[in-house]
Amino acid sequence: MVQHACGAEHAQNLAASVRGIREAAAHGARLVVLQELHASLYFCQSEDARNFDLAETIPGPATEQLAALARELHVVIVGSLFERRAAGVYHNTAVVLDDDGRLAGKYRKMHIPDDPGYHEKFYFTPGDLGFTPIATSVGKLGVLVCWDQWYPEAARLMALHGADLLIYPTAIGWDRSDSADEQQRQREAWITSQRAHAIANGLPLIACNRTGWEAHPDDPGRGIQFWGSSFVCGPQGEMLAQAPADSAAVAVAKIDLRRSEQVRRIWPYLRDRRIDAYGDILKRYAD
Repeated sequence: MVQHACGAEHAQNLAASVRGIREAAAHGARLVVLQELHASLYFCQSEDARNFDLAETIPGPATEQLAALARELHVVIVGSLFERRAAGVYHNTAVVLDDDGRLAGKYRKMHIPDDPGYHEKFYFTPGDLGFTPIATSVGKLGVLVCWDQWYPEAARLMALHGADLLIYPTAIGWDRSDSADEQQRQREAWITSQRAHAIANGLPLIACNRTGWEAHPDDPGRGIQFWGSSFVCGPQGEMLAQAPADSAAVAVAKIDLRRSEQVRRIWPYLRDRRIDAYGDILKRYAD
C-alpha cells in the first residue's frame, strides 16, 4: 500500500506514487495498491466544472506510465483515475495493470456519495461494469472504491464471483471541527466495516487511504484531514499491516491466499446463506 499526501501538481503526485511503488517492489511486493485519485487533490470538496480537465482516457498517459512500471518491476499495480469516458461522462475508476504491463481490467465506482465535502455526484457517473473480479498473476482481485466499502452487498458479490482479495482505494478523512471522540469513532467504524467484509466473506482485504490536510478551495479554513491508516487484514479480520494516520508510508504485508480455504471450512458462511429468503434485499426499504 502506497499512502501519501497530495498537492496541486499532478506530476508531483504521480511521482510520489511511483516512488512508493518502487519502494514496495524493493521490499518484495508483488501487488501494489494506490490510494483513491492518487494523482490529484481530492477535488470533490467543491463543485467546479474546471476540474473535469483533470480527467483522462483509459488507456491514457497515467495508465501507460503505470503499465511501464508494472512491466519493469514485475508487479501488479492497482491505480485510481478520474476517467474521461466521453464528453459529459466521467467515472471514478480503478485500473489494474498486470505484472507484464497489460491492462488486466478496470472497475468503475458503483456507489457515489454526495455529502458535505464529498460532492462526487457532480463529477462521477455511477459505474456500469458490475462487481466482477479482475484476473491477474497474483489472483482474482475484487477491486472496489472508497464509498463502496460501506456496502456488504458489494463485497459479497465480489466474493460470489470468485475474488481472492478485496481491495479498496480510498480517500476519507476528518472534519477538523469534529471532536476527538467523534473523529475516533469515524476512523474505527471505517476499519471495522472493512474487517467485517473480510470476515463475512473469508477473504483478505487491502484498504489504501490518502493522508494529509487538503484545504477547501473556496475557504482555506475548511477542508479534510485525511486519516491514512491504510491496512491489510486476513480472512478472519486479523491485522497484517497498518500505516500511520498522519504521515506518508509504504506498508508491506505477506498474504497467504491458502488461508481463505481453511477459514471457509470452519466458518462456511457461503454454504449456509438462505438465498431463498433474501428477496427483500432488492428493495430500497422493506416496508
